[in-house]
Amino acid sequence: MKTIRLFRLELRRLLQSRLTWLAAGLTALSPALGLSLYKTADASTMLSMYLANPAIAGGAAGGILFGLLTIFELDRASRSRVDVLLDAAVSPLCMALQRLMALFAGAFFTLGLTMLLWLPVSWRLIGAVFGAADYLLAYLLLMGLALPLGILSSAAAYQFTRRADLSLILFAAFAALSLTVWADNWQLCWLNPCVWALSDDFSNFRIFRSVAYMRLTWLAALFGIWILSWLCIRQYGKGILGSLRRSARRACRPAAALLLLAVSGTAYAAQPFVDRSNLDETAMSFYEMPYAEGIVCTGRSAWVFPDVKAGSLSGRAAYEFQNTSGQDWEAAFGVTPGYAITKVQVNGEKVPFSVSDYQEYNEAMLRVSIPAGEQVELTMEYAGFPKENRMMSTMQGRAEISGAYLCLENAALSPRLLNVLPDENGYPAAVEITLPASMLVIPFGSSDARVTVEHEDGTRTWRYEENGTGGILYAGDYVREEIEADGFTIEFYYGRRHQAVMEAAGAADAVKAVVEYCTEHYGRLSFGSGGKLKLIQSRVSGGGYATDGASLLDEADFTAANLSNTDKGAGAGEVMIHELVHQWWGLGNMFDVPEPDSPWSAEGLTVYTTYRIAKELYGEAYAQEHYVDQWQQAVDDYYLNFYVRNPEYLEMLPEEKQLEITGSLTYVRQYCEMPLKILKAEALAGGEEAMDQILKGLFNREIDPMNPYLTYQDFLDACGLTKEDLSLA
Repeated sequence: MKTIRLFRLELRRLLQSRLTWLAAGLTALSPALGLSLYKTADASTMLSMYLANPAIAGGAAGGILFGLLTIFELDRASRSRVDVLLDAAVSPLCMALQRLMALFAGAFFTLGLTMLLWLPVSWRLIGAVFGAADYLLAYLLLMGLALPLGILSSAAAYQFTRRADLSLILFAAFAALSLTVWADNWQLCWLNPCVWALSDDFSNFRIFRSVAYMRLTWLAALFGIWILSWLCIRQYGKGILGSLRRSARRACRPAAALLLLAVSGTAYAAQPFVDRSNLDETAMSFYEMPYAEGIVCTGRSAWVFPDVKAGSLSGRAAYEFQNTSGQDWEAAFGVTPGYAITKVQVNGEKVPFSVSDYQEYNEAMLRVSIPAGEQVELTMEYAGFPKENRMMSTMQGRAEISGAYLCLENAALSPRLLNVLPDENGYPAAVEITLPASMLVIPFGSSDARVTVEHEDGTRTWRYEENGTGGILYAGDYVREEIEADGFTIEFYYGRRHQAVMEAAGAADAVKAVVEYCTEHYGRLSFGSGGKLKLIQSRVSGGGYATDGASLLDEADFTAANLSNTDKGAGAGEVMIHELVHQWWGLGNMFDVPEPDSPWSAEGLTVYTTYRIAKELYGEAYAQEHYVDQWQQAVDDYYLNFYVRNPEYLEMLPEEKQLEITGSLTYVRQYCEMPLKILKAEALAGGEEAMDQILKGLFNREIDPMNPYLTYQDFLDACGLTKEDLSLA
């Protein structure tokens, strides 16, 4: 009862302090910094811009503010010279514990106030893709857990030093390390977690798990350090060591501190999210293995069972081999780190196997000894939580497995065969996957999945066939639209949460317009298959790619913010057209940027093509007003820019400011200057029809696989022009 009474008195005293309310008020307002000044999540999704950034900024500012408040509160008695009297009335250890609990209560109250304050703001800014679960998890994990970390670290610093000035220096250094040196280390940035993007359309449980793991690891470490500092609180006139010896007489106290530190260290070393892949991006040892002689793979199968609640997966894979070598051999497979191989059998008999510690490009090597025999069937069982490549540790989230989305690539779907060639039929594969009924399965390629079994537990088993050693599978809460365009069937898949945005942007009409225009003027996409193409919207990942029969669209290209970007189009539908044109200029043709200040990129031809489509749809006057005139105005302003005319002064600015200005200028060069240059080239080459023939020739040119890029010089040569001919100055 005495402890509860002391806590209530300390909390009341804390809440009567003006400084407490100042810290709480500033913390509640600090998410505004994430809307303007402090933007660590750089993807253009609505949740990244209007939820992740404010929550991270609020956590960083709030952690610092409550750290400062903690030092001020712990030093109050010493400043007032009543510490001796207070220690005589109440045990210093008991009082320190009550202060910590009161500060925690104040922090949680502030978090609740902040969440209530920003709920309507976030709802309005995020719009149709706002989700209550994302909002709660973002503020609890990205912001909320930063406050107790700030309190614990500053309290520990004060209890060790008993000096406010030294405590402030130590706390400032600890916070600065997180914001600078540790900013790119996802496990060490305790104040500002590495969250580069939150998905609007699908779930974010993977990245939230990662942040929660990091924060709980730090909580265990700082609680352990706080307990050690608590044992060092001066009492009975003793110094730090004497106080430590006296306070540690109860063995449970130091034992608790050591246990927490051990738990934290173990959690840090055994983190389940990121692998140990070789950081050398030129390493290719898995691809340089010699193929087994006299042995071919005649087929493979996989039965996959994702656990969408746990974010993990289990599966069984079978491989059929024909061995005419008459001798034993060793099969090698690429396995996703995080998966454990639980059993391997050959023709029904268990055989030994090993998984290497060495990892490369998010794969470890599984080796299996195979006895001689003409017909061999190898089966293996695997399960686990897929790890992501540590080269991309600051961009986690791609390996999401949830009830709203999953992407299983190559070895993440089933172990990938490395050292056995196929027979004349390639690597025929049959894949079955069992998922909740709300999820639509989409093989990334020309294959189609079909439902084979409806289960009573609300899941369905899908089956599809493909050919290859790996393969990519997408599944999620997708909307599917089938669009006929120029004799081509487009299967358009996008997230259900994004349906209102897509319908408002006229997504189906935009797809039809782009396919018809670009196919007629430039030619069909090389990755269309059998008159059909899948366009699949992925979780935000930083880019797209294509294969035979399918092309990937990054969700960041179709957010409400991006669809309102007037540099890409006059309206949402035209921005949609712009992003789809990248299937021709960007994916259909890769671009080489010769030097940093060059305007040449995929954006130039994409913006120009968008202008031509808008001109065809809405008329010449509309296209002139909303495209050409705006390009010209931006370029005129560009050539009047002080730093363009005086580049030597740009080099004198701080690096961060240089990058900001350079990025802005690059944007104008690519989105405005280059389209004007292409428009000038069109006039010099003989008009629109002549330019269409030039671009058609470039799009369908024979590509050198060693240098597949479309260069500025290729464009100039095709037009019969020089750089000087297209000067706008």
